[in-house]
Amino acid sequence: MKNITILISGSGTNLQRIIDCIDNGKIRNAKINQVIADRECFGLERAEKHNIPNQLIKRGKDFYENLEKAIPENTDLIVLAGFLSILKPEFCEKWSGKIINIHPALLPKFGGKGMWGHHVHNAVIEAGEKESGATVHFVTSGIDEGKVILQGKFDIDEHDTAETLAQKVHQIEYDIFPIAIDLVLNK
Repeated sequence: MKNITILISGSGTNLQRIIDCIDNGKIRNAKINQVIADRECFGLERAEKHNIPNQLIKRGKDFYENLEKAIPENTDLIVLAGFLSILKPEFCEKWSGKIINIHPALLPKFGGKGMWGHHVHNAVIEAGEKESGATVHFVTSGIDEGKVILQGKFDIDEHDTAETLAQKVHQIEYDIFPIAIDLVLNK
């Protein structure tokens, strides 16, 4: 059985999808050994509801030291599921090849510092892009620069707004995130 530690910052909808896909076998041979949040959020309640060990580590002076201590030694994969804190290069190097993230755009476009949530979708609309989607990638010390594992995309129509893009991207995330996690864990 492979152990997944999930880092979150928000409502935990991708966390819930991962839980469901472990339960229904779409993510094989895996369990969540810890959920860690960097702020108070509903995702912690989701973890609690499913009896998954969870912890809040508030950002501050000792954040990275406390984060490092909170990740179980037997972790096979760290999954960033809406985690908004930027990880230190040393952390990324220590866990190289064992940290993945989902990004709400087709990387390498619309990645990097400040490109999260509605900022990404607004940038996509303003650039006049013809398609958008989501990317699962390995995490490196460069923000959104790691090797792409899987992408899913859709055509943008003339009536799309940042809000409708967000909804469509979220659906793509639900589709590809479990597949990518399974691929990495069971390669």
